[in-house]
Amino acid sequence: MGNQSLFLIDQKEGLSLEFSKLLSMLDYTRVTTLAEVKDLSVEQLDYLINEKANSIGMLLAHLVSVEKAYQIDTFEKREFTEEDFQKLNPGLELGNAAREQIKGNTIEFYLEQLAQTRKKTIDTFRKLPDSWLFEQTAFWGGNPANNYFKWFHVMEDELNHRGQIRVIKKMMDMQQ
Repeated sequence: MGNQSLFLIDQKEGLSLEFSKLLSMLDYTRVTTLAEVKDLSVEQLDYLINEKANSIGMLLAHLVSVEKAYQIDTFEKREFTEEDFQKLNPGLELGNAAREQIKGNTIEFYLEQLAQTRKKTIDTFRKLPDSWLFEQTAFWGGNPANNYFKWFHVMEDELNHRGQIRVIKKMMDMQQ
């Protein structure tokens, strides 16, 4: 994606207008996340502020797992199976298992995972009518939520973790 359209929430080729708006926001969020991590070494991706912290690599794995979880929830319209949880974790829940298992990967590994997951999202968006975005299901605490909100949450989660990535990078700089 060229930077000429980065600040435009507008029509995207091959997508309806509502999906274009959503993807415009998802794209901006992803571009800014990638700008923060693109040159990080394995050591920097694995850096832990303390023994309970998430590393940048863990947070990138989490972004992948969250998007895959919402693909299951919204595209497949089903509850998670035990097999789903095994595939999504430890990236989805993070914690001790993630600290033990999510390390030693290059930035290229994470970038490829992010790209593959987003490609599936976009490919599916292309097949859905705008009305799908407004379909409601029970969500947190049994409250109604539509698919638009759920995908907004995917973006909001990434923005939140991008902030954490920035803090971790500042902490690493202070350690040097």
